[in-house]
Amino acid sequence: MIGQFAVSKAGHDKGVLYVVISQEGEYVFLCDGRMKTPDKPKKKKKKHIQPVNKTVNEELLQKLRTGVKVYPEEIRYAVKQQKNSLLEEVYVKE
Repeated sequence: MIGQFAVSKAGHDKGVLYVVISQEGEYVFLCDGRMKTPDKPKKKKKKHIQPVNKTVNEELLQKLRTGVKVYPEEIRYAVKQQKNSLLEEVYVKE
């Protein structure tokens, strides 16, 4: 699940797109690069997120899996790209 995009289903951040940067039991740690950085990720139960069937690019995925320092800008860029691609999919379908 690490490196996968997820949307929050519950809480005050409902509807926010995040990247799963790690997991621990029934919890995942989420980052959006703005409010929640890789240094201080959001801890959320798995049942409160909706995973998106997409992952970050291969380079960032390797960094997340190996524990190499990830900068907020990298996460922010990945989230921005994913939002744009989701908007294009919705726009093309209509």
